[in-house]
Amino acid sequence: MPLGRLAGWLMLAPALALLFGVFLLPIGWFLAGSLTDFASFAEFWEEAQDVLFSGTILRVLLNTNGIGAAVTLLVLVIGYPVSYALSRAKGLVFTAILLCIVLPYFTSTIVRTYAWMVLLGRTGLINQILLGLGLIDAPLELMYNRTGVIIGMTYVLLPYMVLTLFAAMKAVDPRLLQAAEGMGASPATVFFRVFMPLTLHGVIAGVLITFILAIGFFVTPALMGGPDDIMIAMLIEREVELTQNWPAAAMMTIVLLVVTLLLYAVYSRFADREAPR
Repeated sequence: MPLGRLAGWLMLAPALALLFGVFLLPIGWFLAGSLTDFASFAEFWEEAQDVLFSGTILRVLLNTNGIGAAVTLLVLVIGYPVSYALSRAKGLVFTAILLCIVLPYFTSTIVRTYAWMVLLGRTGLINQILLGLGLIDAPLELMYNRTGVIIGMTYVLLPYMVLTLFAAMKAVDPRLLQAAEGMGASPATVFFRVFMPLTLHGVIAGVLITFILAIGFFVTPALMGGPDDIMIAMLIEREVELTQNWPAAAMMTIVLLVVTLLLYAVYSRFADREAPR
C-alpha cells in the first residue's frame, strides 16, 4: 500500500473505531440478540408482519412522518429568508446572525427543550404577554400537544436548514445575478427566476437532512408532546424499557434505520450531482 494511502487510513482509524464502537457494534448486538429469539425465519416473518402492520405501529409511523413533514416545511419557510439575509450580510450583521444560529448548540437539547416548556406553558411568558395585551381571554394550550412538539423541534432543527441553504447561496456566482439585472430584470424576477433555481439543490439537501433528523427525534416529543404525538423513537424506547419486547423494538429499529439510510443515500447522490461547479 502506498505510504500516502496508509497515512490516510491511519488518520481515519480513530473515527472509524469510534463509529464501530458506539454505533455499529451496539446496533448489531441489539439486533442479533433480539432476532435470535425466533426459532425459524417463518416465525420471524410472522412476528414481523404482526408488529409492523399493527394499528399501533401504523398510527405511530403516520405521526412520525406527519410531524417530520410539518417541521421540515416550517423550518424551510423560516430558514430560507434567514439564510438569504445571512448570505447577503457582512461585518457585524453577519457575525450577529451567525452567532444567533450557532450559539444555541453550546446548550444541551434537553435544556433548550425545558426552556421552551417554560415559555409555552399556561403560565409561561408567551401566554402572559398575550393575556397582558388583551389578545386572548384564556391561556393557549401550547404544551403537551402537537403544537408544542412542532415548535420545539423547529427550533432545534432550524440551524441545519439555515447552514445548508447558506452554503448553497454563497456558491451562487453573483455575476449571474448582475447579468440578469443588466438585461432589465426586476429584483423580484432575479430572485425567483435566477437565484431560487440555483439554490434548489440546497433546498432539497436541507429538506432531506431536516426530515431525516426529525423522524428520529426523541427528547422533544417525549417532553412536550401528548399521548397522540408518540413517534417511532419513543415507541422503540417504550418497547425496550417498559414491555421489554426486544424483537418488536428490533423490527422498528430496522425500519427506521433503513428509511434513514435510503434518505441519506438520496441526499448524498442528489447533492453531489446538483451542486454547482
